[in-house]
Amino acid sequence: MAMIPKRDDPMQAPAGDLLLGKGVEFDGKLTFAGTVRIDAKFTGSITTEDVLVVGEQARIDAQITCGTVIVHGEVNGDIKAKTSVELHHTARVRGDIETPSLSIEKGVVFQGSTRMPGAGGERGGGPVKSVAPPAGAP
Repeated sequence: MAMIPKRDDPMQAPAGDLLLGKGVEFDGKLTFAGTVRIDAKFTGSITTEDVLVVGEQARIDAQITCGTVIVHGEVNGDIKAKTSVELHHTARVRGDIETPSLSIEKGVVFQGSTRMPGAGGERGGGPVKSVAPPAGAP
């Protein structure tokens, strides 16, 4: 009986998917279909209709246009996503984000502005600011 790799196992990329691992340096334009996980240093531009995963060890200096972007590492550059952007607690993003759905976990470093086009017009947008409760508030 053949063993089928688990989809959530980062070491087992399904056929058609790509992993740029730690220690790799890539400079240029990356265009792909499927899912790509980058744990490397990347400079240039990234374009896809599908999924980009930025691993914890990654440093991306690029303009990103994707379907979905999931960030665990560092991104310096603007992100435009058709479906969603997820910033996980280890993410460091310096650049503007445009997406209809944005998720930011506690602990993320984000310097930039957001634009969230909605179905019937624009909504949201502007710089993301952290707001502290007034002194003496419960």
